[in-house]
Parts: sequence; C-alpha cells; structure tokens
Amino acid sequence: MTLAIRVPRSTDTARRRSAWLAASLRFAPVVPTLLFLLVFFILPVGEILQGGLVNSDGTYGFGQFARIARTPVYAKVLWTTFSISLLTAAFSVVLGYPVAYLLSRVSDRVRERWLLWIMLPFWTSYLVKTYAWMLLLSKTGVLSSIALALGIVHETTGTIPSLTGVLIGMVHSMLPLAVMTMLPVMRGIDERLSQAAETLGAERSTSFFTMFLPLSSPGVAAAGLLVFVSSLGFFIVPALLGSPRETMIAQLVISSVLELFDMHFAGALSTVLLICSIAIFFLYDRMVGLTSLTGEVRERQRTSRAQGLKLALLIWVGRICAPLARRRETFRQGDGVRLVSPLGLFTIAVMIVLVVLVVPVLSVIPYAFTRGDFIAFPPKLFSVRWFGTFLGSPVWQSAVIRSFVVGFGTAVLSVVLGFGATLAMTRMPQRAVKPVFALMVAPLIVPRIVVAVGLLYLLSRFGLTGTNTGLIIGHTVLAIPYVVVTLAAGFQRFDWRLDDAARVMGASSFQRIRTVVLPLLMASVSAAFLFAFLVSFDDLTIAIFVSGGINTTLPKQMWDDIQLAITPTLAAVSTTLVVLIALVISVSSWLKRRTR
Repeated sequence: MTLAIRVPRSTDTARRRSAWLAASLRFAPVVPTLLFLLVFFILPVGEILQGGLVNSDGTYGFGQFARIARTPVYAKVLWTTFSISLLTAAFSVVLGYPVAYLLSRVSDRVRERWLLWIMLPFWTSYLVKTYAWMLLLSKTGVLSSIALALGIVHETTGTIPSLTGVLIGMVHSMLPLAVMTMLPVMRGIDERLSQAAETLGAERSTSFFTMFLPLSSPGVAAAGLLVFVSSLGFFIVPALLGSPRETMIAQLVISSVLELFDMHFAGALSTVLLICSIAIFFLYDRMVGLTSLTGEVRERQRTSRAQGLKLALLIWVGRICAPLARRRETFRQGDGVRLVSPLGLFTIAVMIVLVVLVVPVLSVIPYAFTRGDFIAFPPKLFSVRWFGTFLGSPVWQSAVIRSFVVGFGTAVLSVVLGFGATLAMTRMPQRAVKPVFALMVAPLIVPRIVVAVGLLYLLSRFGLTGTNTGLIIGHTVLAIPYVVVTLAAGFQRFDWRLDDAARVMGASSFQRIRTVVLPLLMASVSAAFLFAFLVSFDDLTIAIFVSGGINTTLPKQMWDDIQLAITPTLAAVSTTLVVLIALVISVSSWLKRRTR
C-alpha cells in the first residue's frame, strides 16, 4: 500500500515566492546601474537618432542626411575620418603587438614594473600628450632645433600641421590601449602548446606563427576594433596637429553645436558616426570572430577551407622565417665577433617603442620651469614663476576646484553603481551575464562625441547643462566601463567560500558585503575609484557640451588656452597633471602589491 502525501498548494506557492524573492535580491544590485545607463546612455543615443530626423523647418524627414549626402565636403570628411582611424588602428596594433608579446612572456614582477610606464601615457590627458607633440614637432620645436643644430637640414617647416603629425599624435594616444587589450589574451595562452610544437620538431618561428599568433588573434581583433572606434571620435589631435585637410567628423559636430547652433545637423552627423561604428563593429566581429573573447563557441563555423588557407599561410610564413630566425647578425670588432640574437633585437625594438611612449609626456616638464616669457628650445632654467601664475589665477583655481569636485563625485557614483552591478553579475547565469556586461562596457564602443551630443539633448531639458550634477552624470557614463572591468578582475580572484562561511554563521547580505567582501576587495575598489576619478578629471568631450559658462573644468580651460597660444603656463598645468597621474598610478600599484 502506497501512502501519498499531498503538499498544500499554498506551500508550493510560498516556495516559489521565496525562490523568486531570493533571486530578486541577488539581482537587485544591478538594477540601479541598468536604470542609470538606460536614462543617461540609451535614451540620449535615441535622442540623437530622433534629432537627426528633424528637418530645418521642424518636420520629420531625411533632409539633414540628404544635406550630408549632396555636399562633397562632408563625404571627404567622412573618408578622412575613416582612413585616419584605420591607419591609427593598424599602426597601434603592429607596434603594440611585440610590446604585449614581450610583457606576456616575462615574470609578474617585471611585467608590473613595465606596465607602470605604459599606464603613465595611457592615463595622461590627451591635451597634455598633444601639447607635448606640438612642442616636439613644430617649426621651432625640439626635433627641428636638433636637426638644424646637427646640420641634418638647413631649414625646416616642422612636421605639423600635417597628416603625419595627426597620425603620430593619435598612434601615441592609442598604442597603450592596444597593448592593454592584447595583453590579457596573450597571457591566457598556454605556453605548453608552443613547447609541445618545438618538442615535435617545429622551429620557434614556425611555432609562433602556427600556434601563438592564431591564438592571440582575438586580442588583435579586439585591439584593432577598440582603437578604430575610439579614433572615430577624435577631435583634439586633428584640431591641434592637423590642417584643414585632416578635419574629422567630430570637429564638424562641435562646430555645428557651438558655432552654428544647429543641433539637428549635429545630431545627423552623430547618427552617421554611430551607425558606421555599429556596422563596423558587427562586420568586424563577423569577419574576425571577436565573440571568441567571451568564450562563446559559434554554432555555425566558417568553412574549414577558409580556416585551412589561413593556417597554411601562417605555416608558410613560419617556414620562411625559421631559417632567418636561426641566423645571427654578426658585427666584427677587431678580431672578435659579437652575436646579436633575434630575441635581443626584438627586445631592443620593444624598448624603443616604450621610450617613444614615455619621453613625449616627460618632455613637457622642463618647459614648466623656464625663466623665459615664451616657449623656446632649449628652455632657460630654472624658475617656478609659471606654477605661481597657474596656482594664483582665479580662472585656473576655479577650473581645478571644479575638476576635483566633479571627479570625486564621479568616482563615488561610479564605484557604487559599478560595484553593485559587478556583484550581481557574479550571481547571474552565464546567459544573463553576457548582455549585461555588454551594456556596461557599451560606452567604450560608442564614440564619446556621440554620447556628449546625446547628453546635451537630454540634460538641456532638465536644466542640468552647466552644472556639476550634469558633468558628474556624463562622466559617470564614461567611467562605469572602467570600474566594472577593474572590479570584475577582483571578483574573479575572490574566494567565495569566505562569503559562504559568513552566511552559515548567520551574517546578513549587507553584513557580509561590509565585513568580508569589501575588505578583501579594497585594492580593486580603490583602483576602480582612482580610474574613475582620472576618467572624469581628463575628460574634455563631455565638458565642452555640458560644462557651460566661464566656470569650467581644467581640461576645458586648457583647451580654450591652447587654441590661443602655446604658453609656459600650459606647461606648468601639464606638469601638474603628469605628476598627479603618476601619483595615482603609483598608489594603485602599491595597493595591488599590498593585497598580494
């Protein structure tokens, strides 16, 4: 005889409600971040799409886009924008690949030491880097003066303004991003695969081209895509280092808003840039296979014939390079012979790239201590009068104070939103993590100029333009991706058994976060806070559209001054920013070492 026990329906419903409530509590921390991005990122981008569809007479249509299509100058600017961005991405990946490869092969201590020098130009303001190249490449700059003194040339017109100057400035700005994007993928490649290939008789070069290079191709693809899309929204470098022939679309957007007051045409230009960015993103993903970065395996792979041709090409290149790699260049000095290995030459090339990254940033410092009334090489040292001019000016004081206030507010809000979102993603199913994470990092993909114009549409309706609140909101949109990526790395190393132990002992969710999670992740939280502060402190794009008035931020004040004249005061401001960034990076590195 079987005894059946019937569970009351009310009990079953209570269990379902309890499970639903528990799931809701786990996912609740991500809700504020999703709402924030929905209101201040998705809706502004939608505003751009809507604004671009408004004709000059106020009716809806495609008149603004027809104006772009029938005007040859806009087609030329679009072509210039894409060609410069493509060249920047290509040079950044080619120059950054050996740097990332070498950093992935060294020990952790050596890697961290060299990453400090890469992070310095990475976080240095675009204005400071561009100002440095103006001092180096101008007609009376350092390089021209040295070339004349050595008799290499008899007269010089300088390298700027020109396409070469624009490419130098943009590659210098984007190269650290390419290295930082490729490095994690290269570090994840198992060295035993190459060792196994060499054990089976493959030459080192053949092993590299047939094993390491294909496995690192997702990182190369991601670096090329991020650099390309980021370059589409550039306006600082082409405006200061280029001529009218190098005008990019972001410059037209700024001109349409600030000079022509044509918001609808600016929206149409931003829409074109946004659509092109999205189209290129999906096309690049489809051709190169960028989704493999997330660990996703495609159900429909490309034909094995295409993959076989790719592999055969790499093997062929490896076989060609193998004999060359075995040879050593010899340099006879008297009776002795000095051998230089290919690895040694490779290391020297990487060192040259790192020097080119760092030296332009540091070259600004001597000009801040000049005794002269203007910039000249060599500077007449030694005086601190320009620091006094900078710190004693009410205009600069107001800009510095506002930048610090907005930066601190941005850092606090970004960390609060980013921490909740990252914590919730650790408890989500893998299916839900990918779209949420994609939304969190979407502000990195969308050109910054598009976000700025969209925020101008939205914030002007609420009267937030020209306020610190509006700046904090805009900078938080830009800072959330950096916070989430930084915290995600910390959560991956977190031992969740400690949280389980605290829960078993009766600690509530808030108590576990306050007493277990936060103390153990303090290094990652501090690094995320500092990075969010730097993103806000360095931003110019949002500040141009949202800051408003005379009381502006430090980058906006630098932008206004640098277009008038290259003065020693700007060198003092740039030196102060370099010292601040170096201090922030050093503190972040110290916190990381202390945690380990």
